Amino acid sequence: MTGGNDIVLRLPDAELTADLHVPDGAAGLVLFAHGSGSSRHSTRNRWVAEALRKAGLGTLLFDLLTRHEDEVEDLRFDIPLLSERLAAATRWAHAQAGLETLPIGLFGASTGAAAALNTAAVLPHLVKAVVSRGGRPDLALAALPLVQSPTLLIVGGADGPVIDINRAALHAIRCAKELAIVPAATHLFEEPGALEEVARLAVDWFMQHLSHRPA
Repeated sequence: MTGGNDIVLRLPDAELTADLHVPDGAAGLVLFAHGSGSSRHSTRNRWVAEALRKAGLGTLLFDLLTRHEDEVEDLRFDIPLLSERLAAATRWAHAQAGLETLPIGLFGASTGAAAALNTAAVLPHLVKAVVSRGGRPDLALAALPLVQSPTLLIVGGADGPVIDINRAALHAIRCAKELAIVPAATHLFEEPGALEEVARLAVDWFMQHLSHRPA
């Protein structure tokens, strides 16, 4: 199954616009959860998604909120709502013809990482791996000990407070886990080579845990 721009995820409480791309013979499918105030058009997430597709993984980027909801600032930081939407999208993907056999991974950025970890905790039978970029796992503290999906936490080496947050989260997570610090990178990984390193780490992690093929 291949996909293009502007498909619609029809979820129980909303219809969300999404981009689905699945290479022929895909080894898995990665759903992206963007940070608050961002969208499926995030240039950083789309850059990482392209790297995943080149490695043979499908990607699903979608808006966690409807256009009307996104105008309400408080909803952008409503972690329970964002988590419910990501869980619903995960169930949606697993129910689609042509996608139902693909192992599912979650890639979360900033607050989206909290939604990814919450989703992994409630859907351990569906979520096979999680990658967090500059994530806020402190917003999903109760879920961390329940996560069974191998989890990679990627943090910039110059993002001091977020490093501490992720080190504490790593201690709370009880399954396969790893903390990767990208030297000299700040929170948005804008430095030369930083986002490339994020993509490399994500590809390696997802190929290891979603696919039997080598990265």
